[in-house]
Amino acid sequence: MKISILLPDLRGGGAERINIDLAHEFARAEHDVEFVLMQARGELLEEVQASFSVVDLATLRARSLPTALARYLRRRRPYAILAAMWPLTVIAPLVVRLSGHRCKVLVSEHNQLSVQYRDSGRGHIWSMRSSMAVGYRLADHRVGVSEGVASDISNLSGLRSEKFHVIHNPVSTRSEPSMESINAAEALWATPPGVRIVTVGSMKAQKNHPLLLRAFARLNRADARLMFVGDGQGRDALLLLAHELGVADRVILAGFRSDPTPFYQTADLFALSSDYEGFGNVIVEAMACGTPVVSTDCPSGPGEILEGGKYGRLVPVGDVEAMANAIAATLDEPAPSEQLKDRAADFHPAKAAKPYLDLLGLE
Repeated sequence: MKISILLPDLRGGGAERINIDLAHEFARAEHDVEFVLMQARGELLEEVQASFSVVDLATLRARSLPTALARYLRRRRPYAILAAMWPLTVIAPLVVRLSGHRCKVLVSEHNQLSVQYRDSGRGHIWSMRSSMAVGYRLADHRVGVSEGVASDISNLSGLRSEKFHVIHNPVSTRSEPSMESINAAEALWATPPGVRIVTVGSMKAQKNHPLLLRAFARLNRADARLMFVGDGQGRDALLLLAHELGVADRVILAGFRSDPTPFYQTADLFALSSDYEGFGNVIVEAMACGTPVVSTDCPSGPGEILEGGKYGRLVPVGDVEAMANAIAATLDEPAPSEQLKDRAADFHPAKAAKPYLDLLGLE
């Protein structure tokens, strides 16, 4: 069956990676997968084009999407369309109803939308709530990637919680990195193992990288290094703060990497300092490499992945001292790597893809 995956673009974000991993599993189940993008751009575009058909709707704004999407549906006639991220998750069900081609519609949200848009103004919040109330009702299935996300979008839309399915994100097992890429990561660290701290993610306010930087500055470890793998608008401000805190010579800005595995594997600890998450794929990626984890106990995802602290230390959101103490304690007493790898295996893409296919009646 033809399964179409609707996304804004293929920038190097978590939702994009999730859908790529799902697409590969759908293809292994002998389904025809096609990516439908508002804009055919982003760091992951070339990777997707190597394996899947990509359709560029060439729409800059959401208000232009309905016409282009309806035209696509009538021409390509997919069995199902998977739409990720509001407002695509409310536009797609409506367009399917009006396009003349009825197909199954599954929508998925990947973040705490009430938190993500809380500063957007009352008009924006009203628009989001009302569009969800209508659009979600027209979808065949609604998915939240964590219990917290499902509860959040249930509250926002006014639909009962049983109308939403929780399917944890797939996190693929990456191929073993080459010795060349490992050596390149080692060269960036420029310090022996034992005190290497890494974080992976876009440099945006949600990730609260300044908190992690301040916690790092409190460590009584002059040989420690903190590496940021990712890029974004917050880069310059983060570098300025590092200078103000007197740790700029021990902070490494590695930029965006399509495969951060060499950095997980050469690190001694992975830290997540987010104010909120939808799930937290990077935690699972680190655990799959056997790398111990410290994370804020933010809504939502980290607590579910780490099972309340069983597989890694959780600290209150915004607490610099607690983050610093947890990092120091984990460096001194890391969790067993095999235990972490076993937990990461619970999020294998094949396990995540099956409930999606079940919902679509394709299993």
